[in-house]
Amino acid sequence: MPIRIAVVGSGYVGLVAGACFADLGHEVILVDNDQKKLAALRDGQVPIHEKFLPELLNRHRGQRLTFSDDLKEAARLSSVIFVAVGTPPTERGDADLSYVESVAREISGGVDQYKVIVEKSTVPVYTSEWVRRIILRNGADPETFDVASNPEFLREGTAVTDFLFPDRIVIGCDSARSAEVLREVYAPMTDGSYYLRPESIPQPDRAVIPPPIIVTSTKSAELIKHASNAFLAMKISFINAVASVCESVGADVNQVVNGVGTDSRIGRRFLNPGIGYGGSCFPKDVLAFRAVARECGYDFRLLDEVMRINEDQRQRFLRKIHHALWTLRGKKLAVLGLAFKGGTDDIRESPALHLVESLLQEGSAITAYDPAAMERAREVLGSKIEFASSPYEAAHDADALLILTEWEEFANLDLNQIRKELRYPIVIDGRNLYDPELMAAQGFTYYSVGRAASHPDGVPSGLLRNGKKA
Repeated sequence: MPIRIAVVGSGYVGLVAGACFADLGHEVILVDNDQKKLAALRDGQVPIHEKFLPELLNRHRGQRLTFSDDLKEAARLSSVIFVAVGTPPTERGDADLSYVESVAREISGGVDQYKVIVEKSTVPVYTSEWVRRIILRNGADPETFDVASNPEFLREGTAVTDFLFPDRIVIGCDSARSAEVLREVYAPMTDGSYYLRPESIPQPDRAVIPPPIIVTSTKSAELIKHASNAFLAMKISFINAVASVCESVGADVNQVVNGVGTDSRIGRRFLNPGIGYGGSCFPKDVLAFRAVARECGYDFRLLDEVMRINEDQRQRFLRKIHHALWTLRGKKLAVLGLAFKGGTDDIRESPALHLVESLLQEGSAITAYDPAAMERAREVLGSKIEFASSPYEAAHDADALLILTEWEEFANLDLNQIRKELRYPIVIDGRNLYDPELMAAQGFTYYSVGRAASHPDGVPSGLLRNGKKA
């Protein structure tokens, strides 16, 4: 049975959630106070690069999915209100909950009959109690609402698929009534009926159908989100630390990952050595979880080390570039990848952008290409770098090629063409997209993460120019 839902916030989480709830068959009002963004959405524009999102917005816009700037009215018309506004970090590292508080105050005016207010944003433990307190302070009857937590576990680039084919659905509720309402919201997924529809989003590999639903207290649900992201960030930092050891002893980190990741207790996912994690979630959530722990009297020093390793990984990669090229002043470098990961145009806390800034400070000239993130990067970098229309244009006459984002396109380059375009056949791969022996056989001096450098015919780096000794 369709449920009237309001989703507050048309950012990454809110927009994906609203479109997916509409695809499940619910009536959704997406609320935002940004008139320009609302006008663009009504006109059919899609503000983020996300697979399947344009199809869902086109399918439901103006029908099951409408847009509004009137939060109080949207709350009054809805049975369930999902709060998906931003929770950016403060200078101390904890989450700024001022947007959540503002929404709670405004929602209180629309609570005229029973409603469930759901935290969808990533928030620290006790937020649900504060939301309830704010709504009560603003005159709502305590019998007319419950506050619940429903954390999202979306990966940018696959967010729609992650929402509709999740590993699990977590609902944190402190009343049986609110738990039953949220069970109804997700019923098309948990009873399997959504997946029988011919127009449903294609099923990914390893999907669990129907997905399990886990009912917890609100405090447990709030902690589940922070603990999950902190653990995944820890896996990335751990394998990057292992990669550093591999480089020191002459081992191959990919072989180590294969041996470790096939252990069912550990798993292969997120054991991807590279230039560190970034994006809108991991850096912010690790900081926020550490702040929560400290506020509760626990010094979570493991998280300090996770962040230190992540920062150090960028510096280690910069040193690798120095090792390959000696000095960087005056060097022309081709950069492939500006987004923090493949499949998205998000450049927030992108390790690629941090490295570009460092290279610019050292006097390098950079020409970059990214399949989706160049417009956003141009807003940050302006005219500091050149932007190319293809990987091959970026590589033209460059002293070296740097791979900084793991786009599938970058793993399938025409290596012959790349070698012809480069001034020197040097590739420094921060994502381990290629096999070192293959690259040496193709005439490249190739550096990667956690593996020994490879050289054509044993020639040291920098001594080849288009396949001939310089």
